[in-house]
Amino acid sequence: MTPWVRRLIAANVVVFLAQQAIPSLTPELLLDPAHVLDRPWMLVTYMFLHGSIFHIAFNMIALFVFGPRVEDRIGGNNFIALYLVSGVGGALLSFVPPLVPTLGASGAIMGVILAYAIYWPRERFLIYGVLPVPAWLLVAAYVAMDVSGASGFGGAGIAHFAHLGGFISGYLYLKVMQFRSPARNWKIRIASPRPSAVLGDADSLRRWRAIRLDDLHDVNRQEIVRLLEKAQTLGTKSLTEEERATLNRFAAMTQ
Repeated sequence: MTPWVRRLIAANVVVFLAQQAIPSLTPELLLDPAHVLDRPWMLVTYMFLHGSIFHIAFNMIALFVFGPRVEDRIGGNNFIALYLVSGVGGALLSFVPPLVPTLGASGAIMGVILAYAIYWPRERFLIYGVLPVPAWLLVAAYVAMDVSGASGFGGAGIAHFAHLGGFISGYLYLKVMQFRSPARNWKIRIASPRPSAVLGDADSLRRWRAIRLDDLHDVNRQEIVRLLEKAQTLGTKSLTEEERATLNRFAAMTQ
C-alpha cells in the first residue's frame, strides 16, 4: 500500500473501533444537516465513521484496490487533497432534501474511483469474479445507480447524494490539478521556442520535450523540469553528459 492509503485505512479502522467502544461518539461526529452550524467539524469527521463491519469492509477494500495506483500517479499531497475534497463535496451535496444523517467514506472514495477511471479507463475488473468490466463503465454504472437512487428509485440507507457529491467535487479537483500541472506549465513556457541555432541539438530537445511529466514521481519531475528549462534557456550544449543521459533515459521511457 502507498502511504496515504495505509494511513486512511488505519484511521477509518481506529475510528470504527472507537465507535464500538464509545457509542455516543457516532452522533457527535456523523453528518447531521440539522446541526452542522453547531458542529461544523462533521463535514470532515463523518467520512471516517461507518455503520457496520460490512460498511467499513466494503469501503476499505475499494480504497485498497483503487487508491494506491492513483496515489502513485498524482502524488501523496494531491491524493489526500482529492480524498478530502471529494468527501467534503459529498457532505455538501447531502444537504439536498431529504435531509438525513449521513456517515461513511463512500463520497471520498468515489472521487478516488473516478480518478482511477480517468487515468486508466480501459482497465478491466472482474465483477463476481467472471464478468470483465472496464473502469469507465464501472464508474458510469455507479453514477447511474446514484442518480436513480437520488431520484427515489434506489434502495434506502444508501447516501446517493454523498456519492454524487464525491464524483462531482473529485472531478473538479482533478481539473484544477490538471490546470496547475507541471506539464501544462512547461508547455506554456515553451510556447515560443528559441531558434535551433541557439538551442543546439533541436532533435534531442524535441524528444526531451515529449517526456510525460505528469507520469513521473515528484522528485524526478522536478529534475526533468529543471533540465528542460536549462536546455530551453541556455541551449542543449549547456547540458553535461550526465544531464543529457538523464533526459535521454526518461525520453526512452516515454516512447
